[in-house]
Amino acid sequence: MSTDRYGPDVLAPGSRTSHHRPARTATPVPAERGLVVEDVTTGWVGAVVRVEKSGGQHVVVLEDRRGRTRTFELGAGFWVDGQPVVLVPPVRAAAPAAPGRTASGSRAVAGAKARVARASRIWVEGRHDAELVERVWGDDLRIEGVVVEPLDGADNLPAAVRAFAPGPGRKLGVLVDHLVAGTKESRIAAEAVRAAPPGTVLVLGHPWVDVWAAVRPQRVGLAAWPTIERGTEWKVGVLREIGWPADGPQDVARAWQRILGSVRSYADLEPALLGRVEELIDFVTA
Repeated sequence: MSTDRYGPDVLAPGSRTSHHRPARTATPVPAERGLVVEDVTTGWVGAVVRVEKSGGQHVVVLEDRRGRTRTFELGAGFWVDGQPVVLVPPVRAAAPAAPGRTASGSRAVAGAKARVARASRIWVEGRHDAELVERVWGDDLRIEGVVVEPLDGADNLPAAVRAFAPGPGRKLGVLVDHLVAGTKESRIAAEAVRAAPPGTVLVLGHPWVDVWAAVRPQRVGLAAWPTIERGTEWKVGVLREIGWPADGPQDVARAWQRILGSVRSYADLEPALLGRVEELIDFVTA
């Protein structure tokens, strides 16, 4: 008696020797230009020329080896290399992102590391001035390697310049409050420039008594910064005029943080300050 090498029932479900092959699952494939596919229904073989919308649906245009083209509805019913596929729209390359900008409006440099600090410096009168410059120009200054230092007032500026000893490769840019012709500040600025070799010190300023006024008043809900009488400490007078707490240094500090927090970019500052800071940066990095 011979052995039935095919088993007792070749048609039985689950038989390892069944002639029925499991159905192959169609794989989604992007219809990229140049991909050679076959339409199962018609047997048309061609390379993908393009994918477009027609009548509200996506279609694929195939070109055969004779240069003839034919259009098919995108989706199932195609073969690639003998395997069933579902053609899907090709992945479009994302449009390049617009270059980012720093708060100063400069082109942002992605991944840039801070440069080692230069010998040159920018001086400002006080901490509030330094914080405002950092707020808007901080990214630019780190890339350029420029350090901004507060002076705690400009009265001793000439002596500080002499102690700094400016020279080639060691320039000094200074931002002064209330730099108006004929004022004490203008005389101090001129003396400071004379205290160093020519071309090594640049003193510029804005016209306001305090750098607070360089912030556009609309940013804190004002039509204009109030005019304060001589003899009244400017910050305290401003806070009293606009109805903010003004009982001591803590109130002044809180007010400044509120003002500084309203500054998002160069657009929130007055042009008279923008130009001066930009000029100082150019001077010390030239």
